[in-house]
Amino acid sequence: MLSVQTDVFFMKEAIKEAKKARAAGEVPVGAVIVSQGRIIARAHNQTELLSDVTAHAEMMAITSAASYLGSKYLKQCTMFITLEPCIMCAGALKWAQLGKVVYGASDDQKGFMLYGKELLHPSTKLEFGILYDECSQLLKDFFEEKRRLKKNS
Repeated sequence: MLSVQTDVFFMKEAIKEAKKARAAGEVPVGAVIVSQGRIIARAHNQTELLSDVTAHAEMMAITSAASYLGSKYLKQCTMFITLEPCIMCAGALKWAQLGKVVYGASDDQKGFMLYGKELLHPSTKLEFGILYDECSQLLKDFFEEKRRLKKNS
């Protein structure tokens, strides 16, 4: 039970990051990386701000965590991410050899699971569906607002 409560706590922290992204006009995706029960990296999408298609929350969090630990490998870390990673981010997660990935909402159009868990490192554990409804609703609300604004312009 403690693990589920802990996962919920850290996913709520990732949701806080996703809300920062939304407030900045970015697709609301947030991530945190945890090592030994502590958050060592926080990030959210910044593709618009940085004019960089690779500035996904996962990529930003990996860079921050690697810098914090002084290691390119994150074998003892867990990433909590509000949306299923895309294949680019899954590749980065594989190279970083993340110990565990936990995501909230599924991405049926661009998520890496379309291609299978094999895109992650073989030793990476995977969990999904933590706070699914809350993570999904953030994205639904964001895209509904975008469509409404486009329709009214």
